[in-house]
Amino acid sequence: MSIKWNGVMPAVTTKFTDQDTLDLVNFEVNIHAQLEAGVSGIILGGTLGEASTLTDDEKRIIVRKAVEVVDGKVPVVMNIAEQTTTAAIDAAKKAKEDGASGLMMLPPMRYKADDRETVTYFKKVANSTTLPIMVYNNPVDYGIEVTLDMFEELLRDCPNIQAVKESTRDLSNITRIKNRFGNRLAILSGVDTLALESIFMGADGWVAGLVCAFPAETVAIFNLAKAGRTEEALSIYRWFLPLLELDINSKLVQNIKLAEVATGIGTENVREPRLPLVGEERERVLAIIENGIKTRPELPEYKELAVFA
Repeated sequence: MSIKWNGVMPAVTTKFTDQDTLDLVNFEVNIHAQLEAGVSGIILGGTLGEASTLTDDEKRIIVRKAVEVVDGKVPVVMNIAEQTTTAAIDAAKKAKEDGASGLMMLPPMRYKADDRETVTYFKKVANSTTLPIMVYNNPVDYGIEVTLDMFEELLRDCPNIQAVKESTRDLSNITRIKNRFGNRLAILSGVDTLALESIFMGADGWVAGLVCAFPAETVAIFNLAKAGRTEEALSIYRWFLPLLELDINSKLVQNIKLAEVATGIGTENVREPRLPLVGEERERVLAIIENGIKTRPELPEYKELAVFA
């Protein structure tokens, strides 16, 4: 399946049982909710997916299960977050074997590679596979920025690098990318609290977090904004913002899993060293979620809006 890098692509959580094994039942429940809301793709194994805690076998299982559940309706994208180039190439190979339609790629983990090392890493992995790739550019959390000059070299030598998950927190970077690369590099906002602003600036899509608990509202915001129904999009987004702020937090996994429980499409189980929220922290997050649900807006018809050229 070729990928159109646009629309809302959830970075889904990985579900676990009380015995700390993969919970494929609730994993499937959540993916069906995403599909029903009208998402454009499913992204696995990101930060929200607790990728650093998953075994290689578990990663393969969730890719295969997601491919089975979506049944060709949308692409399944697997995140690559490895410490070595060899491991990243192997992960890309396995993702393709298991049916993934594309990859999202972080720079090398743990080691802070310089520009030359980072470009070489991306090139070697990209040139090892035919899968389309979205580069995850998040210098705030991961310490390495893929600059426009670096993208220039990557796009020249790697035709399957097609998109960027833009998480620099600099909204003007969207315009810089558009000015330099036109439509050669699709841009997907990677920060929930800057998503609508990014869409207004020309982002093609949204790799979303709170969509895991609120899929319809997320897709409605994107579709309404792209259709030029700005006030309606803004109204929903303003309601959503306190919830979206749960994503820009070190406990984003716990926060969003609590929200999934509240909306009936997930469980609270996380994998250690993460632990469920307790005490005042838990009460604060629950209060935000409960208020969001209590004031949840009625959505206009949004699924059939013509939002993609």
